[in-house]
Amino acid sequence: MEELTYKKAGVDIDEGDRFVSLISPLVKKTFRPEVMTDIGSFGALFKLDIGKYKEPVLVSGTDGVGTKLKVAFMANKHDTVGIDLVAMCVNDILTLGAEPLFFLDYFATGKLDAEKARDMVKGIAEGCRESGCSLIGGETAEMPGFYRKDEYDLAGFAVGVVDKPDIVDGSKIEAGDALIGIASSGLHSNGYSLARKVFFDAAGFSIDKRIDALGMTVAEELLKPTRIYVKAVQSLKGRVEARGMAHITGGGITGNVPRILRNGLTACIKEGSWPVPPVFRLIRELGNVPDADMKKTFNMGIGYVIVVPTKDSELSVSLIKQYGFDAYHIGFIQKGGKEALRYV
Repeated sequence: MEELTYKKAGVDIDEGDRFVSLISPLVKKTFRPEVMTDIGSFGALFKLDIGKYKEPVLVSGTDGVGTKLKVAFMANKHDTVGIDLVAMCVNDILTLGAEPLFFLDYFATGKLDAEKARDMVKGIAEGCRESGCSLIGGETAEMPGFYRKDEYDLAGFAVGVVDKPDIVDGSKIEAGDALIGIASSGLHSNGYSLARKVFFDAAGFSIDKRIDALGMTVAEELLKPTRIYVKAVQSLKGRVEARGMAHITGGGITGNVPRILRNGLTACIKEGSWPVPPVFRLIRELGNVPDADMKKTFNMGIGYVIVVPTKDSELSVSLIKQYGFDAYHIGFIQKGGKEALRYV
């Protein structure tokens, strides 16, 4: 009988070791002073600076990249989906007022390709640097026979901290408050099952087809990284009272803004108060997608919403623009009404 080894069964430990050596410099560049362990230990130690907070509360979040990964596989481009992974997690915990502290990832594939996996971690490290958190750990799982050839999956986990008095939970939102929307870069990481259906099935586009209406190829548009709003939002602290915040992901503005409202309040979204990026108009036209479906599937050009007192709306927009993001006064809070959100 032929001698069997783990490598012949499909798991290459040496390739895994090589992968660790490739990503080590990338990971170390994300380390904050609070990190106490090096890459490769069984667990990661992070010393919380208690002196900075009166009542520190840990905030955690987890997410993935979804079927946007399918686009990365088609384009054979893997250095941006890691940014998406970090963004989806840190933007979520940011809505509660948290400062992201550290991040962990889970990467699983059928056969490990160290260079391709290194590109993916490069994106994660970039996302961590953008959000000011440390990539302190992760898991790489080589699972032969479980995934299709050249495919993988990603999941991420972010932990942050906020002082209890500074928690933003929507409880202070009042009628008359303003809704500030921060521009997205495009689809971000949501709605890709529908977007892929439209572009590749309904329209029959190839991944490298250049679209004049977009000014770029299908791959370039669909692989734009999700924006990370951490530093722009943190710039408001002490100058603007953020009473509620929503990360606009699956469900769009329609599904996410109501999550932060108390009963009896309605978010009124002003149609036409921000420019809708061309990719959304193209999806609507190519797929004959109903307007209601567009609004509850995609962010439609707004990736993050902040509820502030009306007196702070102009200052909020100005401060956010200083970080290179376009921002708009997209609506207001109204008392009463049966709906938690309506377009006006």
